[in-house]
Amino acid sequence: MFALAAQITGAVATPEQPDVMAFVADSMLLMISGMVVVFMAAGFCMLESGLVRAKNAATISLKNITLFSIAGLTYYIVGYRLMYDGVDGGWFGTIGVWSPDPLDEPDGSLASAADWFFQMAFVATAASIVSGTLAERIKLGPFLLFIVVLTAVIYPITGAWKWGEGWLHVMGFQDFAGSTLVHSVGGWAALMGAIILGPRYGKYAPDGRIQKPMPGSNLPLAALGTFILWFGWFGFNGGSQLAAGTIEDVSAVGKILANTSLAAAAGVLAAFVMSYVIFKKPDLTLVLNGAIGGLVAITAGPLDPALWQGILVGAVGGVLVVVTVPLLDKFQIDDVVGAIPAHLVCGIWGTLIAAATTQADGLSIISQFGVQALGILVIGAFVAILSAAAWYALKLTIGLRPSVDDEIAGLDKTELGMEAYPDFYKG
Repeated sequence: MFALAAQITGAVATPEQPDVMAFVADSMLLMISGMVVVFMAAGFCMLESGLVRAKNAATISLKNITLFSIAGLTYYIVGYRLMYDGVDGGWFGTIGVWSPDPLDEPDGSLASAADWFFQMAFVATAASIVSGTLAERIKLGPFLLFIVVLTAVIYPITGAWKWGEGWLHVMGFQDFAGSTLVHSVGGWAALMGAIILGPRYGKYAPDGRIQKPMPGSNLPLAALGTFILWFGWFGFNGGSQLAAGTIEDVSAVGKILANTSLAAAAGVLAAFVMSYVIFKKPDLTLVLNGAIGGLVAITAGPLDPALWQGILVGAVGGVLVVVTVPLLDKFQIDDVVGAIPAHLVCGIWGTLIAAATTQADGLSIISQFGVQALGILVIGAFVAILSAAAWYALKLTIGLRPSVDDEIAGLDKTELGMEAYPDFYKG
């Protein structure tokens, strides 16, 4: 590769002049993968729009495009530097607006703006988890204010601990593409919101039983969203290799993509079988979340497992989704789209099991499990405490919920003054 770069460019790579071929390949991997991850925003929007009732579909669509925009701006203004700039084994970086390197003076092995773009695409994923869980009974204003806190402060700080080479990185914590750093972070924030916000009006009876089933308005749309997320995960995990300038790196990306897809497929089939065993019929919504659960589970370590191991990791993710959904209902925690089982629970599972195949230098498998458990607990506690504080502050000040009458009428009419399906939905 070095010789080929010299032939093409007529120059020799030096410490001051990076290998041009590797620089281009690495940068292109992040730019293309980033675009694929951005498409996941469409997947979340379609999945959530299909799983809410028709009277709330326009509102959830508005939330998805708005939270994505907020995430991009906050990550530019404060998040990226807080996560990566000068962490040096500590807890967080510096505060300030990010600025790319000069175009004619590349610093490092890839274009700095390509790295920012790729990392930015991840931020909105955590926020999207929250929007789906709390759908149909939260006002637009407080939800978006929480997204500012999540994307500007909570996500960048926890990301700094590992990906910014902070204290968890020094300890050897493993999370390749974010089973914990993205998915569990969003899951903890969603869980705290669901507890403080409470369930949808009429969802549960006083004895805890589901009083009123609230099926989604468009399950084919939800299925489309799941397929889009499955596709987007190839950029999510494959791009996290962060390099494509050598034979080894490209081979690694290929294996990551294979493990990612196989884990998703295993999650689907495991959820299919498990839902049939428990409920006597396969449940489409559980099967869709089984795919996501398998994808989340493999995300912490998609490179090192053998393909059969990746299948097992994804299958357990699918089972966990089906088991956790009724458990949440037992505690009257109303998760509209099943994001907590798929992202939080499967994120914990994937991060723990990554220790079986990936150990940091100098750590035994037992020690690696200990480090993984510590990271899960500390990140979970940090996100839960800050999220609960933010949600509770919003509840005490501007309020979180619409009135019962507004919730019954639907947030499309009361918050937006429009309907997602005006020609089809009546009442």
